[in-house]
Amino acid sequence: MPSTLFLQSDVTDPYSIYKTMLEKHPAYWDEAAKIWAIYSYEDCVSILKNTKVAIPIVNSDNEQRLNKYALDILTHLTRLSNGVQHEVAREVAMQLFSNMKSININSIIFQLIENDLVEEKIDWVNSVCKKLPVLTVLNSFGFEEKDCDFISENIESFSKIMLPKKTGEQVKAINEISEKIFLIVEKQLSSLSFYESLLKKISESNSLSPDEIKTICVSNLIGLFVQSFDAGRGILSNSLLQLLSHKTFSNKIEVQKSIIETLRFDPPIHNTRRIASEDFLIGESLIKKNDSILIVLASANRDSKKFENAFDFDIERNNNIENLTFGTGGHMCVAKHFSIHLATEALWFLFDQYKTIKLLANKIQYEPMINARLPKTIWISLYKKQ
Repeated sequence: MPSTLFLQSDVTDPYSIYKTMLEKHPAYWDEAAKIWAIYSYEDCVSILKNTKVAIPIVNSDNEQRLNKYALDILTHLTRLSNGVQHEVAREVAMQLFSNMKSININSIIFQLIENDLVEEKIDWVNSVCKKLPVLTVLNSFGFEEKDCDFISENIESFSKIMLPKKTGEQVKAINEISEKIFLIVEKQLSSLSFYESLLKKISESNSLSPDEIKTICVSNLIGLFVQSFDAGRGILSNSLLQLLSHKTFSNKIEVQKSIIETLRFDPPIHNTRRIASEDFLIGESLIKKNDSILIVLASANRDSKKFENAFDFDIERNNNIENLTFGTGGHMCVAKHFSIHLATEALWFLFDQYKTIKLLANKIQYEPMINARLPKTIWISLYKKQ
């Protein structure tokens, strides 16, 4: 059997692997990698909702030697926390989301395209997808232009903070950026009218000091920048490829349906990990305490027991929204609706403003990542409507 842990850059079609595993080994123990790989929709949901699993600890005892600011950010992220700590961090993240101001992204995307468009050609990934989601979040919280520039220019390097294993060079870059980004976010949050009441409310309901809540707030807003950079760019990239392939862009509703189906059919995030905190069964398979688990979301999204004609791209399938790309249960991504809305607005603007959009690359290259399938570049030609 091939390893369950492969780089997306090394595999032309990971879905053929998932199809085989769904049919033959829906719950598979990878002896070489010492990890369970779970492929079916039913079993993935079961584990995502299971109270006997936890998020694996990243950087235990700070063996990666992150500085104080980087360590504070990593420690308090909703995505990486468990138990009561997760509940508090998630409450903070939800409150931050509820206080985001709605902005018109058209001017942002227009400027990004105009800045890099040369002879009607542009790299959609590096010119738009890596910048637009982060800039949208920054503008939603009213950050100054110079701070937007600093964070958007450095978020790619800083996003490596999420890696379970980091090189010395990556740690150095993270440490160099972390203090400034933390202080920028802390200052901006403190200037917002809702912030003090948010701190008081969460502090009182959780018996934590305002300073502790401040650190959680700052950390999770920075976490939202990171999530916007990674998953946001993937949604915008993969959705454009599917829209162009299937020509489902006649109106905004069709674009939105296509994005939701892309999240099922060709998601940016392919898998996530858990660790068993107790013994439990998945079907006839015994998962033992401390076993590592790979939840293959992209495989579950193509499980024919859940989605009819699962290997067909069909924007009218009535349960596409039930894809697991954003997870489910207590750790379901709080940015789900924001991400779909952002991608819908951005891609509809693109197809509404330009009469001809043509993909210039015959073959898409992907980043060398295990958990995410993210195009490195997508060169397109754009011709404006007259």
